[in-house]
Amino acid sequence: MGKKFTKIPTDTFSKIQMNAGILLKGSNAFDPETGEIISDLIIGATNGGINATCVPSFVDFGENIDNCPKNTKELMQISGWDCKISGTFVTVNVSSVKMMLAAADIDSYNANKVTPRNVLEASDFSDIWYVGDYSQNNSQQNGGFVAIHLLNALSSGGFSFQSADNEKGLFTAEFTGHVSIAAQDVVPMEFYVKVGSDE
Repeated sequence: MGKKFTKIPTDTFSKIQMNAGILLKGSNAFDPETGEIISDLIIGATNGGINATCVPSFVDFGENIDNCPKNTKELMQISGWDCKISGTFVTVNVSSVKMMLAAADIDSYNANKVTPRNVLEASDFSDIWYVGDYSQNNSQQNGGFVAIHLLNALSSGGFSFQSADNEKGLFTAEFTGHVSIAAQDVVPMEFYVKVGSDE
């Protein structure tokens, strides 16, 4: 008797990431051990979900060697990672505008004013967490989650705003993770997947 290959696994629903999730600011904003959101620093409500990518750059050390096959696995090296999180926000405040501008300051005399600057400061870099529901057990207690931690994030796509008649204003931002000179071997993105439980 032949096997039917078009059946989905019986545990499919326990491995689906659902809904748009949220973005949190701060290295300690989320605890992946407990699944607890520690900080209420949600960057903003989004439109169209969140996009996250982490793409390695490769170097083929056999590329210029005579008679060496292209992409010989023993001669391939990773030279770096390009890790990003992007989204479109429908809510903003002065803190999120400052973050989207990469290098900017909130005016000390006028708390409603954000001014870009030409010099980067260490405080401009901030970790970002994406946290989304995962599996059929995603209640408040012991819920499943998919979490992505972008380290040393900095807005790399610039500030972008679009308004429309009878529509919400849309603020688009892209954040890139950066390697720290103090931890040069640490890739600036981490991933966590936890199945929820009924307990």
